[in-house]
Amino acid sequence: MQDLSLHILDVVENSIRAGATEVNVTLTENRAENLLTLEIGDNGEGMDEATRRQCLDPFFTTKERKDVGLGLSLLAQSAEESGGKLVIESVKGKGTKIIATYRLNHIDRRPLGDLAGTIRCLRETHPEIDLLYKFEDTHSQESDKR
Repeated sequence: MQDLSLHILDVVENSIRAGATEVNVTLTENRAENLLTLEIGDNGEGMDEATRRQCLDPFFTTKERKDVGLGLSLLAQSAEESGGKLVIESVKGKGTKIIATYRLNHIDRRPLGDLAGTIRCLRETHPEIDLLYKFEDTHSQESDKR
């Protein structure tokens, strides 16, 4: 995926397929620590420990009639390429939280992309979902909720 907005689209669609009715997307830019953090949390069905351990394998998927599940493995790769990492927290029956960190000034960090268009698309195609998007710039201590 060429930019972070496409990763957001993919992960939120996964959340919706997992039965989420609430999805929170937060991007935090921390210039003092040279970090960009993407956090996506949902109240979907969550994953058991075995599924959580396998979900980064590009040849693992829980979708019927598919042989691969590239979304999370590509997100992990994009984070690692820029000196960051991907952490997945999930509890069966309670939801999942995906946290991807990136070195803000790393040459291989993916651009943000069309975040407004992605959030608008998700809201228009899934009006039944309570979707919250928040951008935080910890350097200026200002937040922009969209």
